[in-house]
Amino acid sequence: MNDRPRFGRRVDDFSDITDGQLISDDGETVQAHTDKELQEFREACMARIDSAKAASANSNEELLAEMINLVQRTADQRKFLLTNAAQKRIAKDIFDDMTGLGPLQELLDDDEVADIMVNGPNSVFVERKGIVAKTNIRFRDDTHLVNICQRIASQIGRRVDEASPMVDARLKDGSRVNIVLPPIALDGASMSIRKFRKQAVGLDALVRFGSMPAEIARMLEIVAHCRLNVIISGGTGSGKTTLLNALSRHIGQTERIVTVEDAAELQLQQPHVVRLETRPPSRENRDTEVTARDLVKNALRMRPDRIIIGEVRGTEAFDMLQAMNTGHDGSMSTIHANNARDAIARIENMVQMSNAGLTIEAVRNQIVSAVNIIVQIQRQRDGRRRLIQFVEVAGMEGKTPLLNDIAKFVVDGETANGEVRGHYEINAIRSSFHERLVYFKMEELWKKALEDAQRL
Repeated sequence: MNDRPRFGRRVDDFSDITDGQLISDDGETVQAHTDKELQEFREACMARIDSAKAASANSNEELLAEMINLVQRTADQRKFLLTNAAQKRIAKDIFDDMTGLGPLQELLDDDEVADIMVNGPNSVFVERKGIVAKTNIRFRDDTHLVNICQRIASQIGRRVDEASPMVDARLKDGSRVNIVLPPIALDGASMSIRKFRKQAVGLDALVRFGSMPAEIARMLEIVAHCRLNVIISGGTGSGKTTLLNALSRHIGQTERIVTVEDAAELQLQQPHVVRLETRPPSRENRDTEVTARDLVKNALRMRPDRIIIGEVRGTEAFDMLQAMNTGHDGSMSTIHANNARDAIARIENMVQMSNAGLTIEAVRNQIVSAVNIIVQIQRQRDGRRRLIQFVEVAGMEGKTPLLNDIAKFVVDGETANGEVRGHYEINAIRSSFHERLVYFKMEELWKKALEDAQRL
């Protein structure tokens, strides 16, 4: 491009381009192209893409290089003023539209981003380190956003459109996606992405993050080793699945584990794992649906040592209790609840939804017999996810389940920078699962961990 631009300066005098502006090396900003002109240029580039040639690319790197050449040729032919950096960025945008999630791809590639929330084409929020903030990421228009949503759904054999406007999906890296399209979503397509950690997080990492002290992490290790049945309770985004993944790393390498999930997120490290995932009904045939309850029932026939349910949220709660009560010790699950007592109440309600014909007393006896430990976690106001309750289910007191706090986080205040301060209250009474500790020769380690936790 040898033509001088309309501003009387050569394109080489400028170092970058952002939102239609050229920024020179001396920091001066001048308007180069309107958003409409940039959009027309992108469309002109996309119209020239040779689909067969793009499909024959041997790698993503080769395809990206081809997109850069295409943008450069188009800019030269149209005498469209762009710096080299701007050409590469437009090529990368086109590449991401073809192979990734368009403007969201850079957020997916950012390891600090935990959640991505899209509220229409011009409103994208992210969560970093527990703090939610708006980004400057935008889609070109509603159609651009809807196309990205439909590509995500089609990659796993599902569809989302006006006739079927809601879908749960999973990206190739395991990230969980929920999509809602108009007319259900009034302000444009909505998409929520819960990113999948590339590396499994252990209890030691959660200690470093400040989610719990090392002494309580040791107690959780003992709980997993002794094959106690565990429910991890918490709100949305509190870190339930992360803790379940961390706890599962202390399961024996020789055990056969069957997992049941709506969208596969668990990262078990053991060699003998069978992963099962639910399937929603198709629009043409509802008989194609496979529910979590179907999978839990089938898991019982697969000779598992442990069954791990990603989240119990319906009638599968009854079958989960049956599994825990019939020799599948060490089974685990998560549940949405605000505290340990609420977790018991939610399980009661879900069991009653199963039409098992049990009285409330019978249901509570089933729960008390099945569940040994409830771990409550919470995302607190400073954005940090913390273990706030470590509870044993100790039996029945009359008609009420008896819950004993082993450890409880008490808030003392907050620091000058807004970080929550607190301490753990430790209850060192003899546990209801003492015989299990003795059987696995863990009673002395448990006692030592309790004593160390009391010194916190």
